[in-house]
Amino acid sequence: MSDVMDGQPGDVVLRLAGISKSFGSLKANDGISFELKRGEVLALLGENGAGKTTLMNILFGHYVADAGEIIAFGRALPPGSPRAALEAGIGMVHQHFTLADNLSVLDNIVLGTESLWSWRSQGGAARQRVAQLAADFGLGVNPDARIADLSVGERQRVEILKALYRNARILILDEPTAVLTPQESEGLFATLEKLVARGLAIIFISHKLHEVLAVSERVLVLRQGRLVGGRETKGATRQDLAELMVGRPIPLPKVEPQAAGTELVRLAQVTIAGSHGRNELQSVDLSLREGEILGIAGVSGNGQATLADLLSGLAAASAGTVTLLGDTIGEADAAAMVRRGVGRIPEDRHAVGLIGDMSITENMIAERYREQPFSRHHLIDWQAARNFSQGIIAGFDVRCPGPHATARLLSGGNMQKLILGREMAGNPKLILAAQPTRGLDIGAVGYVHEQLLAARKRGAGILLISEDLDELLTLSDRIAVIYRGQLSAPMIRADFSVQQIGLMMAGHGFAQHEAGHAA
Repeated sequence: MSDVMDGQPGDVVLRLAGISKSFGSLKANDGISFELKRGEVLALLGENGAGKTTLMNILFGHYVADAGEIIAFGRALPPGSPRAALEAGIGMVHQHFTLADNLSVLDNIVLGTESLWSWRSQGGAARQRVAQLAADFGLGVNPDARIADLSVGERQRVEILKALYRNARILILDEPTAVLTPQESEGLFATLEKLVARGLAIIFISHKLHEVLAVSERVLVLRQGRLVGGRETKGATRQDLAELMVGRPIPLPKVEPQAAGTELVRLAQVTIAGSHGRNELQSVDLSLREGEILGIAGVSGNGQATLADLLSGLAAASAGTVTLLGDTIGEADAAAMVRRGVGRIPEDRHAVGLIGDMSITENMIAERYREQPFSRHHLIDWQAARNFSQGIIAGFDVRCPGPHATARLLSGGNMQKLILGREMAGNPKLILAAQPTRGLDIGAVGYVHEQLLAARKRGAGILLISEDLDELLTLSDRIAVIYRGQLSAPMIRADFSVQQIGLMMAGHGFAQHEAGHAA
């Protein structure tokens, strides 16, 4: 890492000049120019579809800009070459990790840096260098551990070690805390401080404004492909940054007190068997009532997806009982759950929520195309379908060319609005909201929260599964934590702290918490 230390604080290490990129008629980036300095953390903010991802893909060589140039450490960067970006000292840690689960930590870090035979002959040197990097920057992880056996936080450390092993001097972090516990996020921030102290320059992309304020010295904001402003983060507030992002004030969600009504859902000692002898859910008890938001906190992969599948009819209990609206549910039947009044906002809007190659109209009637008013004499009434879709587009402020548009062309925020509109149109009694605002900008987040609170007010019961603790603490009436398939007894929101939830998400004190409630 000696090369990271070269130069003086404040030296310009990266310069983007007039970067433009279009996809057909869409101007994704429009003449963007900025500089990044040695030892600086620069935050990049913007609504969904503002052009952040496109810009970073151009910088890392995945895309070729239509115009403009990139200067890294005084030299022009060849366009469209990730290898050239890596050789120039640019590393990127994507939101969705790019690790081989069946290989060890050391294999993943070294893979691709030299020929297989060369690495085997110099394996000891590679191991020593990885150990030194881990010690220097607080990135402790067992080099012989399989990636599949690591926690999410440990996997992220491996990604950062990969970049450092390749002598990264500029590090791009895309939503780095999206799936981390609060404690893991704090560990990441401590690592970033050490990296910056050694002269690394960091571009930090996040929708979590409190983290942007805590980590960065400077913020740049993109809006509709253009750089619209920037400011020092010292003295700034979340509200300042939110207004800069969307160009208008963002009202905070207001959760009005209300009494919960009749019980909608009850799980009693529900177990769902998984693979390799491990249960996906283990003896889970849960109760959800009308007009209530029950928040489920947990690190991804601890059973929350299985819980959502169970209540949306995609999975069946191996043991225990599931009661919905007074009826005992046996076999998995997704269509029957829709008929019973269950609305679902799935975790993966791209793969599960919408069919990307179908039109908006086709997606909006996909769950009910056999029902009135869309079905007439066993044929689809396309005019009724288009009218319905147009109503959702207008009512939920979906930015798109119209009902004929292909779903995959929409931004993540607009996809989520479509899913919300489709589900809310049926006035569901139970809403399964799994990661409903993941990856959304603050404007889209506010809109989703408004819709969920409106549904709560009219009497719907909402199961809110989220890895965003701020979201859970803002919206939930009660909160439970899921860890390795076990669900804690829920507590009133006011009785939970972020630190307590974070520790339970990591498994610390989970058994004691359960024992305390059992007593």
